[in-house]
Amino acid sequence: MDNTTLVGMLAAVCTTAAFVPQVLQILKSGNVDGISVAMYSTFTFGVTMWLIYGIILQDLPMFLANLVTFLLSSSVLILTLRKRWQNRRAPKGVIPHV
Repeated sequence: MDNTTLVGMLAAVCTTAAFVPQVLQILKSGNVDGISVAMYSTFTFGVTMWLIYGIILQDLPMFLANLVTFLLSSSVLILTLRKRWQNRRAPKGVIPHV
């Protein structure tokens, strides 16, 4: 493995792993108040495009890094949308089950 590939793989691991604490925090606390749906929607779409780009180039590290990032960012997005939908459906004064 050359240095360029090593740097790229390290960058991919760091930027992908950065989403793990957010997903775990949402799962633990159920709190999605500070999550921007617009940001995560745009980001997840962008990662999808990078994923497709990696497929077109047949670049396995790019594909794998963006696949994992897609799974994590879409998890944040889905958990946020589901939680907000549950909160809107709950009767006023009733705390929804977390």
